[in-house]
Amino acid sequence: MSKIRVAVFGSTGSVGRSALEVIAHLSARLKLVAIACQRSVAVVCAQAERYRVPVVGVSDPEAGAAVQKQLGRKYQVLAGYQGLEEYSRVGDYDLLVMAMAGTGGLDVVLNALRRGKRVALASKELLVAYGEAIMGICRRYRAAILPVDSELAAIHQCLDNRGVANVRRVILTASGGPFWRQGPPPDASRAQVLRHPTWRMGRKITVDSATLMNKGLEVIETVRLFGLKPEQVETVIHPESIVHSMVEFRDGSILAQLSVPDMRLPIQYALTYPERLDSLVSPLSFERCRELRFVPVERHRFPCLDLAYQALQAGSAGTTALNAANEVAVNAFLAGKIAFGMIPDIIKSALEIFAPKKPKKYQLSELRQLEARVTDFARAVIAGNRRG
Repeated sequence: MSKIRVAVFGSTGSVGRSALEVIAHLSARLKLVAIACQRSVAVVCAQAERYRVPVVGVSDPEAGAAVQKQLGRKYQVLAGYQGLEEYSRVGDYDLLVMAMAGTGGLDVVLNALRRGKRVALASKELLVAYGEAIMGICRRYRAAILPVDSELAAIHQCLDNRGVANVRRVILTASGGPFWRQGPPPDASRAQVLRHPTWRMGRKITVDSATLMNKGLEVIETVRLFGLKPEQVETVIHPESIVHSMVEFRDGSILAQLSVPDMRLPIQYALTYPERLDSLVSPLSFERCRELRFVPVERHRFPCLDLAYQALQAGSAGTTALNAANEVAVNAFLAGKIAFGMIPDIIKSALEIFAPKKPKKYQLSELRQLEARVTDFARAVIAGNRRG
């Protein structure tokens, strides 16, 4: 059996690093053929040499030149985003892991889908902002998107190719982040926000978890990826992060996927589907995990979740605006420019201006232009409300 050739874009982030571990563990089935990052020169060079990857991409041109100098001619270095695009269009790979932050990897994903490739998607912002267009292209070219999110991977496993006509509802579980008991304090510090009780993730997704925007983005992802209606997707806080999501069928049966909270499991599922192979993940011990709590989300305490549902009702323009405003607001909070409590205010203002009253179809070019306008708007709002 020939090995599956895997390219990992976003290899220096938390998901990317875990993906490399999984590929190395399953080297009899998987072959790492390319890695890419934005500008982490030292890390990506170390990965190239450790895993002996022939192709190394760096979207920042200056960082790409530094990588080429350090690695030498033994490696093919793709310097600049155009190099990454070109590889996605003509490179020798079977499966693309897209773990680059934000929506910057859109063209890379579209190129892979147009070639009928499988995409293991960790960049949830892509489905949030451009999901309708992405799924249309996926169906047209008979490609496949496998979610790397633990929650969406759980849904995929519970559905197991059953048609959504059989589904009554999907229940997304949320850890609730550090503030699940009382809701996010408006004056929370960065240290408090980034102290996630269960998962070790990148800073942006950790902030989204604290506001519950991460769950809102997953609601949108779920609707887009599986073709469900917004009212079929519910959320519940599950602090133990053992049950990763549930699907209730029309007959009243509920299927759930359980495991220890370890991103290597949904990554391996996406890389090896439909096979089930031995993994690096520890078995779940029920002796050590005797209590599983499920707490209703008090929506008034987590306005970002409500904003996600509102954006979904407005269609692609609404979700694009939501995602762009949230990204700017979270980055501003992490940079110390705004208070934590301003994040939902900025998003709400953007939706009021840019989300249409009735959803309609948009071209990708129109959504990209909208994303740029919302980004400029959110930055202007922040510039006028700088702290101190």
